[in-house]
Amino acid sequence: MPNDMVGLVATTSGPEVVRAAVRELVEYFDGARRSFTMPRVRVPGTAFQYDCWRALEGIPYGQVATYADIAAAVGRPRAARAVGNANHANPWPIVVPCHRVVAAQGLGGYGGGIAVKEFLLDLERSLVATNS
Repeated sequence: MPNDMVGLVATTSGPEVVRAAVRELVEYFDGARRSFTMPRVRVPGTAFQYDCWRALEGIPYGQVATYADIAAAVGRPRAARAVGNANHANPWPIVVPCHRVVAAQGLGGYGGGIAVKEFLLDLERSLVATNS
């Protein structure tokens, strides 16, 4: 969708929470936003999943962590595979940046597909390099 159309959608239609989400996502893709403040609905999940999702928010914009890093951060150092499963269940992709988690050797998976994961990582890295 062209940016002017996104702006129109973000300012003229839907509940405020939806317009705010659209604005924040547009800002992210334009390189003007590195984290999100939009409210998120609490969804069913295990305590472990919520621990993982909170840990994802600590990965700096433009950087990556491994599944093992996240497992260690949540106090379960042998649970790298379970971290991958928690990432796959992440109900807020991009907003809670599971795309920033990679395998020890390679990209690992991504619910939106590897091409999307590569796109998001490249977008963030290029904007960090441009603003450095």
